[in-house]
Amino acid sequence: MVSTAQDILEALVSANTLPADAAERIRTESLNTGESVEALLQKKHLVSDEDYARARASTLGIPFITLSGQAISPDVVNFIPEPVARRYTLVPFQIDGGEKGALSIAMVDPLDFQVIEFLEKKSGRAVKPFMAMKDDITGAIEELYTQNLGADVSAALEESAPAIKTYEAGRLGEVIREAPIAQIVSAILEQAIRLRASDVHIEPLIGETRVRYRVDGILQERLMLPHRLQDAVVSRIKILADMKIDEKRIPQDGRFNFKMGESEVDLRVSTLPTVHGEKVVMRLLKKSGGIPTLPELGLRGLALKHLQTAILRPHGIILVTGPTGSGKTTTLYAVLAILNNAKVNIMTLEDPVEYEMPGINQVQINPAAGLTFSTGLRSFLRQDPNIILVGEIRDTETTELAIQAALTGHLVFSTLHTNNAAGAIPRLIDLGAEPFLVASALNAMVGQRIARRLCPTCKEEYTPTPEVLTDMKSVVGELWPADKPMVLYKGKGTVNGAPCESCGGSGYLGRLGVFEVFPITDEISKLTLTRAPMKDIERQAVKEGMITMKQDGYLKALEGATTIEEVLRVAQD
Repeated sequence: MVSTAQDILEALVSANTLPADAAERIRTESLNTGESVEALLQKKHLVSDEDYARARASTLGIPFITLSGQAISPDVVNFIPEPVARRYTLVPFQIDGGEKGALSIAMVDPLDFQVIEFLEKKSGRAVKPFMAMKDDITGAIEELYTQNLGADVSAALEESAPAIKTYEAGRLGEVIREAPIAQIVSAILEQAIRLRASDVHIEPLIGETRVRYRVDGILQERLMLPHRLQDAVVSRIKILADMKIDEKRIPQDGRFNFKMGESEVDLRVSTLPTVHGEKVVMRLLKKSGGIPTLPELGLRGLALKHLQTAILRPHGIILVTGPTGSGKTTTLYAVLAILNNAKVNIMTLEDPVEYEMPGINQVQINPAAGLTFSTGLRSFLRQDPNIILVGEIRDTETTELAIQAALTGHLVFSTLHTNNAAGAIPRLIDLGAEPFLVASALNAMVGQRIARRLCPTCKEEYTPTPEVLTDMKSVVGELWPADKPMVLYKGKGTVNGAPCESCGGSGYLGRLGVFEVFPITDEISKLTLTRAPMKDIERQAVKEGMITMKQDGYLKALEGATTIEEVLRVAQD
């Protein structure tokens, strides 16, 4: 049955909700203007939304229900999972009769017979549809599913606890075909931990969903899911990350913890609507294993000495530069681990907080609430800090506040997105800082990249071509080891003809940093005051003994820590 505008007007008049003359005027205006009866009633505020919905339900012969004040049993709610209730804006509220009684469900659109058929299959019962107001239904969903998440969701949350089944990498495809959605997500995350992945990408394509893992900085495609599982897998992840599962039009962010055996990770989840569905990226941050030391990161020699000297000063700014994903935050935390003790007040302002360190006051920015890098830094100065870490200097106000903090006796650490260490000075000036303040406030700059480390199990020597050796010698110059044999190293990826178990056949295992560090000397300060270009600053830093990132990478390739290809990939100008 379809309710016409005339039917609804007559129902409103019969219910004494709308005077007959007003109904006639609305009908005439609708015919003359082409505007719908519903729109005219709303515009003129002649009836409430609920009165209109009641009248429409009456014309359709469907009962109307108000859920407010209804006592709804948790057993009834369990018949319909929360994702389904939210997706179709409906909620079950009672069971008629005995064991095989019909399930009464309040719906916004009780004429959607496809949904009703789906609900009958899902619940195993006949469905009796009721019409209800949308706000009434969504309010009931929030109240009921908060108290009682439903059988499916409760089971899913239980599976995210430590007792999670372990799946072999080789049988993952089998598991995906056989397991419930919650176990599929668990299997994907277990595989991520096993592969040492930093990120997991779940990407909807045409007809299928691709799962990729970023291992040692490189994305690897490991799994394809049937496209029909896309929405369910995304909903499962959203539930774990405490995100809105019915909101698919805008990006969302969330986080949750996952534990497999002794390994525990904190996952930062980001969703993004694409033309084929929602894409999910999960960043994995290890909770176990601790913060690496500066030598473990790859800092050594003069670069290490310069940085250690700079962080021992009681005030000033130390900047770490590099592109996104180059390990800047890890380096800063390695420094904070050295400085962290009960005698100093260390405060960090981050987006987001990537490592949780005891003894340090860590704050995550929240722009929606007005907590930005600049507003947070302004508040920090009233908290009596000794050491301040600002996640990133990205605007004029943050730049000015960081410099003022350094000049008033605080040690400030932060990051900048520049290609090398020397580029930090012109960048600060571009952000509005006065050159004389930059020269006074800066202690040191660090430039860095991350290269993949060669697998020690399948690493082998080889003799490079004369052209490669000539290029390396021209870059390394006087730093070339006098007794170094003319060999380089590469990861074979196999051991005795079989894929290397340590690195999974990639030839690489783990990562190491490639660095350049230089302090602010008198000559560098003079160049800063004259707004010298980056190349002049870099040339002076090299003259004073700075080892460039490319030189540092080549030296690590000569030692067998990485490959020449990796160095060129991350540190080539």
